[in-house]
Amino acid sequence: MAHAFARTRKKFTTASGKTGQFYSLPALAKEFPQIQRLPVSLRIVLESVLRNCDGKRVAEEHVHQLANWAANAERTDEIPFVVSRVVLQDFTGVPLLADLAAMRSVAAKLGKPVGRIEPLVPVDLVVDHSIMVDYYGQKNALDLNMKLEFQRNRERYEFMKWGMQAFKTFGVVPPGFGIVHQVNLEYLARGVHKTREDVYYPDSLVGTDSHTTMINGIGVVAWGVGGIEAEAAMLGQPVYFLTPDVVGFELTGRLREGVTATDLVLTVTEILRRHKVVGKFVEFFGEGTRTLALPDRATIGNMAPEYGATMGFFPVDEKTIDYFKGTGRTKAEIEAFEAYFRAQGLFGVPLAGEIDYSQVVKLDLGDVTPSLAGPKRPQDRIELGQVANQFKSLFSKPSAENGFNQPAAVLGTRHQVRADDEPKLDKVPQNPPTPSGADRPVMEMEGNKPTLAAAKAEASAPAPRAPEITIGNGDVLIAAITSCTNTSNPSVLLAAGLLAKKAVEAGLKVQPHIKTSLAPGSRIVTEYLTETGLLPYLAKLGFALAGYGCTTCIGNAGDLTPELNEVITKNDLVCAAVLSGNRNFEARIHPNLKANFLASPPLVVAYAIAGTVMRDLMTEPVGKGKGGKDVYLGDIWPTSDEVHALLKYAMNGKAFRENYAKVKTEPGKLWEKIKGVAGATYTWPASTYIAEPPFFADFTLELPAAGEAVAVRGARVMALFGDSITTDHISPAGSIKASAPAGQWLLENGVQKADFNSYGARRGNHDVMMRGTFANVRIKNLMIPAGADGSREEGGVTLLQPDGQKMPIYDAAMRYIAEGTPTVIFAGEEYGTGSSRDWAAKGTQLLGIKAVVAKSFERIHRSNLVGMGVLPLQFKHGDSWESLGLRGDEQIDITPAADLAPRSDAKLVITRADGSRQEVDLTLRIDTPIEVDYYRHGGILPYVLRQLLE
Repeated sequence: MAHAFARTRKKFTTASGKTGQFYSLPALAKEFPQIQRLPVSLRIVLESVLRNCDGKRVAEEHVHQLANWAANAERTDEIPFVVSRVVLQDFTGVPLLADLAAMRSVAAKLGKPVGRIEPLVPVDLVVDHSIMVDYYGQKNALDLNMKLEFQRNRERYEFMKWGMQAFKTFGVVPPGFGIVHQVNLEYLARGVHKTREDVYYPDSLVGTDSHTTMINGIGVVAWGVGGIEAEAAMLGQPVYFLTPDVVGFELTGRLREGVTATDLVLTVTEILRRHKVVGKFVEFFGEGTRTLALPDRATIGNMAPEYGATMGFFPVDEKTIDYFKGTGRTKAEIEAFEAYFRAQGLFGVPLAGEIDYSQVVKLDLGDVTPSLAGPKRPQDRIELGQVANQFKSLFSKPSAENGFNQPAAVLGTRHQVRADDEPKLDKVPQNPPTPSGADRPVMEMEGNKPTLAAAKAEASAPAPRAPEITIGNGDVLIAAITSCTNTSNPSVLLAAGLLAKKAVEAGLKVQPHIKTSLAPGSRIVTEYLTETGLLPYLAKLGFALAGYGCTTCIGNAGDLTPELNEVITKNDLVCAAVLSGNRNFEARIHPNLKANFLASPPLVVAYAIAGTVMRDLMTEPVGKGKGGKDVYLGDIWPTSDEVHALLKYAMNGKAFRENYAKVKTEPGKLWEKIKGVAGATYTWPASTYIAEPPFFADFTLELPAAGEAVAVRGARVMALFGDSITTDHISPAGSIKASAPAGQWLLENGVQKADFNSYGARRGNHDVMMRGTFANVRIKNLMIPAGADGSREEGGVTLLQPDGQKMPIYDAAMRYIAEGTPTVIFAGEEYGTGSSRDWAAKGTQLLGIKAVVAKSFERIHRSNLVGMGVLPLQFKHGDSWESLGLRGDEQIDITPAADLAPRSDAKLVITRADGSRQEVDLTLRIDTPIEVDYYRHGGILPYVLRQLLE
């Protein structure tokens, strides 16, 4: 049929005289003049709606609705957004690939063509989450860590190799190239795409990582989704979302001397969290925005999940073009990119008054000061001069006030570290043993922990060690330049290198028991740190290259030594990690480190030297240098001129082109040795890493019966949670304990402790993942009565009803499922905050949990719950499970409206142990009509599969 808006299809011309066609927003603005004042991000979404208006997926009314967007209208309209491509990281990408493989298996069983299950847009998986910092502080740490990575993940990588040959539009960037978001910025993003008919359109995407928003820095509309939504997007489904509010963030002025992009990011995060921008677009504008270099913009965009926004968007301008040139895009690509955005009227950062925003937030860049964030949340910014006092204050405060609930009297006590069963071992090994010889094991491990035997072997090696090591509260035990936030931002990495150079020249050192690591987001970082001569200075302080990928920030820091762990746990110490990351939730960095601070890379190096967060780096020495002389932070902090003088080394187009050409020509010997099975359908060989997911076990082409089936009857309470339960608390992450249900299952299936690997690596096996759901060591189920001192037990346990027996949540779930008893969860504010972990929703569903009732939800997790057929419901009128007096021994009935109308009322009926009943109204958090369809089909995956097969 003819395109309803064919009249808006126009031509544009590049600087070289080449022409292309596009769906013109300026032409559409002749009918809808208000388009010219729409936020830039919304206009890019409007272009997709306009171009894809086919009367089926996208209707004319959708164009009208978005073109008529009003800054402060009630949000009831649903936008079908067709994205240009999909990006995956390997932790979330592997289960997505497993779901695709399972869909093909279903198609084959039903006698349908398996080729119908094929990504309809390009899909790129970047392997970046599997590297762990087992080795550190030594020249060959990268090689040794990658060898371990391939040993641990061979079965996963074989599965990826199958996917590469089975699907035409599925590509893989092998391990060792960098973090997915930096690879996306530097390589995958092309600016504009074009169809076979020579119609150009802007880049847009969804990614299976919440920090997909880093790409917003180059004017790409994109955000993180769970693997569930990403599958639908790549199989031709639009990404549906309610028309958003758009918050304009006006930046004015310039950053002061000594202030970094990280300090700016932490300030923006604090401000926007305060303004409650959850579920909204944030768009940066103003003179200050125009001054920001592209990597600084990308760093701010990266943190959108931390300030709660769907996006942190920066329009395309001259700085974007400069970045494309510096990262090696071709002349033709850059010309088409610039000409397209100019033709659309989308080129340039707007100034105040040019755009209508739902609200405007302002920041003078000159007000930003050096900062850290922590010790438990990224939005809790602390000025550098207040870090020591804040830690000391929180040390004795109760957990409810974000404190550590420790007696003030023990704050300054120190404890000697030694191996009690080996009197001669009084030195803590810095690294695991180095393998020498093909027949020597790489490492003796317990889970991911170096054993005492490893410690003995390393202690006997000729390496300098302190004669006696003591640790105490506030000591820094992990210092990591890590994470996509800023490990590829040249200004802060060069600053870290310059600080390291000055520190080494001043005679400063880092204690060998502090686990230091450098894990850049891109190989290019190594090139410019080498070119500038700074890499050796970082290595001298222990920041040797440990890997290219997402490490410490996601819990891939590797373990501390057994001796350190023993002293920490025996004395209940509050020790610290300082990292250049974006996440510092409890137990995320290391289960035994309770205080975790986000900081710029140069401050990470400074705190590694200081060795404690109880020293005020603004007034006290960082350490003692040559001749015992006190050295202050100001003595070694680089000037902005020193940093800027080296920035030219970071933007070398030729180096970028040569580096990324190797993705296909020289992916690495370890990757080339990986062999996957062939064929259009997967054979599902026996594996504890990859298993056929059970989500299609009872699949039929017929839609499940509607009506009463949506109600939850006679349910038991699985857990009562407080505020800020993150997807880290819910989804399996980190190392697997032998005593945990997942560890027991692995042992029963012949896997030795040394080969457990991590939950993240085993996301392709539901038997492991469902056993690890709600198993976080720091999660607190408030059903469990408080102790005599008011403290709460930590860990994933519950009370099985009606007898009240305490057991792991997984074991209770299996008992309830066997009885045919549904379960529900109650929670507080911001349920599901954090990374877009689809297993947080998948695991919830597999445990038989039918509904989650909370005071509020984070965007991605709410959507994922619906996508897995779990009802999200929200308390009304200030109600909470506490105000309702829930204890956990009640029976629960939940009855939504039969038509499941978006955001309609649902009835909660509480039947207490004494037989009394109470009724309250809830809000059904199925937010859009398409989500109603998803839920009725049993989830988004059955919905899409029925569409494809019918």
